[in-house]
Order: sequence, then structure tokens, then C-alpha cells
Amino acid sequence: MQFPRRGTFLALVAAAAVCATPAAAATGGAGAPYFISTCGYSHHAPDDPIVFPREPGFSHDHTFVGNTSTNAFSTLASLRAATTTCQPTGDTAAYWAPTLYANGNPVLPLGATVYYRRATTAPVRTIPSGLRMVAGNSHAIAPQSTAITYWDCGLVKTTLYTTRDALVPAASPDIPDCPPKATLQLHVNFPNCWDGRHLDTADHRSHMAYSVDGRCPASHPVPLPAITLVYRYPPQAAHGTTMLSSGGQHSGHADFVNSWDERDLTTLVDDCLNANRGCGLAASAANEVG
Repeated sequence: MQFPRRGTFLALVAAAAVCATPAAAATGGAGAPYFISTCGYSHHAPDDPIVFPREPGFSHDHTFVGNTSTNAFSTLASLRAATTTCQPTGDTAAYWAPTLYANGNPVLPLGATVYYRRATTAPVRTIPSGLRMVAGNSHAIAPQSTAITYWDCGLVKTTLYTTRDALVPAASPDIPDCPPKATLQLHVNFPNCWDGRHLDTADHRSHMAYSVDGRCPASHPVPLPAITLVYRYPPQAAHGTTMLSSGGQHSGHADFVNSWDERDLTTLVDDCLNANRGCGLAASAANEVG
């Protein structure tokens, strides 16, 4: 039996500490092939390099995980040259979501889990370098579909194998009151079908679409990995007056720029998603298949 390297083992422990379950309907269903990145908090700032490029301070506040350099001036080259808070380190992609505030103070996430799943019957292509996309509606004042974004509470595991018993609210468009020892979680599911031509569009959405019943629409024929971004916050974050920087509780959304190491991402897509394997933590999978 070959044991993982120490860094990989520590990351496995971190991943096992939280049970985050993205919506099966939006991400390929139970048992769908997948791999995971675990990413620490990097920074927060009123920047958005997709919606307000080269306009620092012009956005509502965002909380960034993954790439440590993400700001209003980010480019694919600058992101590729920077470090990451993610495991594996080949995941230098930029991920961000609106900052959560409780009683007027920013709540820093404990970290984030990023699920990459195959949600189509057809094999997926690796995500093209430089692809940018936004999921969720930052202007929503009413509940969005829980197939796109929702809140829930994550169960904390007392060991690698045993989950603490707790009454945990189900997925909800509203911020739940999480029990002690559980984390508050924001889930955002990104679209997984690409038009095959544009790395971005003026609205940052038209080049992407969601698959339906495992198929991509004819207008967006290229299946890509379905990404679910899950931010984890301390359970007490939901106490008091809680809202997102984009307004209220229902404006959940997230942004993504693909600046992964191309070779690492392609290996995981081919050897996990297209091989119909559940690889778990991406670092563990990379060590096994690389």
C-alpha cells in the first residue's frame, strides 16, 4: 500500500473536515465522475476583473479564493504567473463570490471546495485556457433557482469516517441558522456547455449554457466540466443581520477565470471525468494518475 505524501494527506484531512454536497441535479447526479480542489481564502476587495476590468474599487466587495493575485487588472498571463491557495497547486484558477457581511462586518470564509463533475452523457473537453464565466444573478432580490445557487449547512466530521449527528437544514435560497459544529455554505453551480467559439461575451453569460438531461443544447454543443463552487463560513456567521455585498441573501453568484495549469487540468479531465471515475481530491488523483 502506498501512502500519500504528507501535503496530500493534510489536504485530504482538510477536505474530509466538511461534508459539502452540491445539487445533484445541476452537477451530474449521484455517482457522477468528479474531482475536487480545496482552496483557502486569499483576500477580499471591491474588484471584478470580468465585469469591471481595469476599474479597481468599482465593484461591490468580492471574496477571492484560489489565485492570490486576482484583481481588477488580472490577465491570463498574470494569473498563470501567480501562486494559489488551492490544492492541487496546478489549480491557479481565479474564483470569487460576493463578500458575506454579518452586522456590517465582513465574514471571511474558512475556505472553499470546488467540484469538477461530468454532467453530460458525452465526454467532456478540458476547459479552454482563459475562459471566463459568471453564474447566478448579482441583482436578484427574490430567490433564485436552487439548481444554480443556494445556502445550506455542512456537517463537520469528528474523524475521517464519522459524521457528527446534527439537525442540519436542507438546501435553501435563504441563509439558514446552522447548528453548532456545522458550517454555513454558499453553493454556486456554473454552466457546463460552451459555444465553442468565445472565451467571454459582453454579458459574460451568452457563450455558456447549462446541460439538460445530460445533453448540451445545439447552440452550445461543447460539453465542459460542471463546476460547483462551495464557500464555507463559520456557523455563527448567520447570526444577526446577514447579507451579501451584492445585496440581501438571494443575490448569490460567482465568477471564474480558467488559468489552471493546462497539463494538470487535462490529465484530471481525461483520467477522472472521461474515465468515469470519482477521483476525490484532485491532488490525490493527480498523484495516482500522473
